[in-house]
Amino acid sequence: MRSLFFFALIWFGFSAFANAQDNAKLQVGGATIDVSLDPAPPAALRKLVLNWIATAARAVSIYYTKFPVSHVDIAVNFHEGEGVGSGRAFGWKHAHISISVGQSTTAADLTDDWMITHEMVHLAFPSVADSHHWIEEGLATYVEPVARARAGDLLPQKVWGDMFDAMAQGLPKAGDRGLDFTHTWGRTYWGGALFCLLADIEIRKRTGNRLGLEEAMRGILKAGGSIEVEWPLERVLQIADQAVGVRVLEELYDRMKAAPVSPDLHQLWKDLGVDRQGGKVVFDDSAPLASIRKAITASVASGSAFRN
Repeated sequence: MRSLFFFALIWFGFSAFANAQDNAKLQVGGATIDVSLDPAPPAALRKLVLNWIATAARAVSIYYTKFPVSHVDIAVNFHEGEGVGSGRAFGWKHAHISISVGQSTTAADLTDDWMITHEMVHLAFPSVADSHHWIEEGLATYVEPVARARAGDLLPQKVWGDMFDAMAQGLPKAGDRGLDFTHTWGRTYWGGALFCLLADIEIRKRTGNRLGLEEAMRGILKAGGSIEVEWPLERVLQIADQAVGVRVLEELYDRMKAAPVSPDLHQLWKDLGVDRQGGKVVFDDSAPLASIRKAITASVASGSAFRN
């Protein structure tokens, strides 16, 4: 009798543990996304979270023409409260993402979220040395809203308005050095994003607006580069430049890696035709780089190529 009771306790504990976590599988952009939800959420929240993940995966797949890796595990951990908490992407052994979501999170919270897309963009770039962390975070900061605009999930006014407001945080401050040597939050995230914006514009200038940063990043993926491998940054940038046929990323890195470069952002926004007037984002389509601005955030047909 005692033995039976003992095994009953073990079985009860195992069953409770098994039921504490829910699992789902999504197929998006040619990839398999295995999602674990811990603890298992109510059906309504489960549906919202899976749609949130699939929507982000579609946006990233549109930007890169496919999902960056063939398989990724995403661990969603639920906490008390509302909204999306911290997220991390890893490439050790295989690609995986961990992210925290509040148990009271609403559809509006997830529609506004940028973090899951940001983490998915990390999957598309090789791991590089710690001194180059700015390119990993800067690329994810820059590509995330652009990819969502391409998928029709963000308006161009939102993308350019946020850049207009935040990009100056990436400019060097007194005493700062180049991106490889100044590792403050602003220089890492927005300094890296500024590097990507400048590269995107310059690639488009030199190719008659036929190609942009996305083609350079797709070239890295095509060569086998992803978060699952570790490459020297010089190799990554060389492959990217070869993909677009112009040596933009390597030249820009040479300029910005060890020196505090401060582009004239006021003039850059003017050239792109981006301004804020009365709190609203206003576009000037007669500006010299307006066609480049439009190309960067142009929405493309989406949905039919991907399923979940």
